[in-house]
Amino acid sequence: MNTGAPHRGPGERPAEVLRLAAARGWTLAVAESLTGGLVAAALVDVPGASSVLRGGVVAYATDLKASLLGVDAALLAERGAVDPDVATAMAAGVRRVARSDVGLATTGVAGPDAQDGQAPGVVYVAVVTPERTDVRRLDLAGDRAAIRCGAVGGVLDLAAEVL
Repeated sequence: MNTGAPHRGPGERPAEVLRLAAARGWTLAVAESLTGGLVAAALVDVPGASSVLRGGVVAYATDLKASLLGVDAALLAERGAVDPDVATAMAAGVRRVARSDVGLATTGVAGPDAQDGQAPGVVYVAVVTPERTDVRRLDLAGDRAAIRCGAVGGVLDLAAEVL
């Protein structure tokens, strides 16, 4: 669990994640909520990303998490969108939709208001591969931009560890 200062920008992490996936012959796809496409954008900024990155889905509205990514509607109704199992289901769903080997996902509260009983800065990031499933809670500080940036760094950090 990360419980402190906001992450800096992604730096070299996107290139590292793409390199690690390519070394395994794996492709990536991204499902994003609070990050609104920032993870995909960070990856696309890397020259040659198209050989690994299949695409991404921004499912900002809760109902789109179910309709586009296949997240169980009952799970969303019971726990809300800011939940570790929702993050995992989003990552698994984007893997399926994009026909990729690896799915990355972000869901959380960028603020300034709470959502689904969760305070601003509560974020879940998930990575699903053919071999394992990992999810991590981040407790990020700062304004919306800092929290969103921290979520990008958090999911890329987790992906680098997993890959």
